[in-house]
Amino acid sequence: MNHPLLALPAGYADWLTSLKQRIQGARQRALLSANAEQIRLYHDIGRDILVRQSQQGWGARIIERLSADLRAAFPGMKGFSVRNLLYMRQFAEQCPHGLFVQQSAAQIGQQSADQLPWFHIVTLLTKLSDVTLRDWYARQALTQSWPRETLVIQIKNQLHLRQGAAVTNFEQRLAPPQAGLAAEILRDPYHFDFLGLGDEAHERDIENALIRHITRFLLELGAGFAFVGRQFRLEVGGDEFFIDLLFYHTRLKCYVVVELKAQDFKPEHAGKLNFYLNAVDAQVKAPDDKPTIGLLLCRTQNRLVAEYALSGVNKPIGVAEYQLVRALPEPLDTSLPSIEAIEAELGRDLQPDTAAPSPISPMATQP
Repeated sequence: MNHPLLALPAGYADWLTSLKQRIQGARQRALLSANAEQIRLYHDIGRDILVRQSQQGWGARIIERLSADLRAAFPGMKGFSVRNLLYMRQFAEQCPHGLFVQQSAAQIGQQSADQLPWFHIVTLLTKLSDVTLRDWYARQALTQSWPRETLVIQIKNQLHLRQGAAVTNFEQRLAPPQAGLAAEILRDPYHFDFLGLGDEAHERDIENALIRHITRFLLELGAGFAFVGRQFRLEVGGDEFFIDLLFYHTRLKCYVVVELKAQDFKPEHAGKLNFYLNAVDAQVKAPDDKPTIGLLLCRTQNRLVAEYALSGVNKPIGVAEYQLVRALPEPLDTSLPSIEAIEAELGRDLQPDTAAPSPISPMATQP
């Protein structure tokens, strides 16, 4: 016998979907609100510590006493370790107004540090001293919903120097704003040192290794890339052709053809990639997809030669270098105490507490 509730009235399914969306939105706003309250609390505690140490001459040992007293008063509440209190002090000292991201980012409007999870803020404080760089990486973390591990990797790999640096003909071959968005997603150089290959590696070796490390490869490509296939087969006039790697970019709404060259860039490389783009647009692209773009990854490139070569093709193409082996990046400008320096000052190994759940990552991460 059927339950009477199974005879659903017209419109019930749509109403249920709407309710689910509203509930999810309310939960998200609650998480954002809780995170904002936590960040404001930590900033206030850090400011109080600063004031009492600077104006009343309290010594460094008071932080250890404060940590013990707060833990005793709130045994079920995490976040009051000595190390975390030192982070709070550093936060208040380096960001007296609690702001990282200023109003200059028109695409997201004014954003403040309380929209970032606590250990994202700690990472920005301990890895970067330049206010402009903090602002830039904070924007990226917010707009791309980076977990903390991704933020650390991107700072280490100096993404700010590589983002949007590839040689392209997008302004001539794509309509705005697609041209600007497409140029922004490409980098130069790409770092493939995670593959474990030497400079003598052949194209197929690199391709195989990139597929084995597809998660890290997608991270290096950037947000929005979805992997479609390798050695993607095309048939033109009865002849077979194979694309090295094919992706779809969810933000640009277009296919991205990636060709690997284990040699210096040559003008004929652009001609071959141009042929592939024509074939993909004719055979693969859906009517509502944007024009397919190409990314040519070479061992090295002469930027002027690349610019000349791209000016003579009719499809949107970017050219960038990749690095299989590279030296460690030069340290970013920093005069702030590192995590290690803080631990050395205290004279013991202190473990960080976990942060409250954040809107960026479902699990709070630890530095």
